[in-house]
Parts: sequence; C-alpha cells; structure tokens
Amino acid sequence: MSISRLLIGLGLIILLAGITWPWLSSLGLGRLPGDIVVGRENFHFYFPLATSIIVSIILSAVFWLLNR
Repeated sequence: MSISRLLIGLGLIILLAGITWPWLSSLGLGRLPGDIVVGRENFHFYFPLATSIIVSIILSAVFWLLNR
C-alpha cells in the first residue's frame, strides 16, 4: 500500500469522526468515569483516558475484522 493511499484513508476516517462527533458525544463518549478533568480558576485540563481506551479497542476490533 502506498503512503498516499494511507494518508487519504486516514483523512477520511478523521473527517467521518468529525462529522459524527455530535452524535457520539450524545452517547456519553468523552464523559466516562475514567476521564481525567482538572478545573481551576484560570485553567482547565481534560484528558479522555477511558474514552481513548474504548475507542482504541473498537478500532482494533474493526481493523482486525477487515484484515481477516
């Protein structure tokens, strides 16, 4: 597979994720119990740890099924 096809595919996946993000956020992704949120007076830090793990597992399963 050439690098150009890989980059185009990656771009399409990112575009699809951006389009479906409002729907995905209504499902609760991004606000799971394992996500780290630190809020201070002039500072807000958010790290979606649990959401990243869930998305990684789902994408790994999808790519595994596509490779079979």
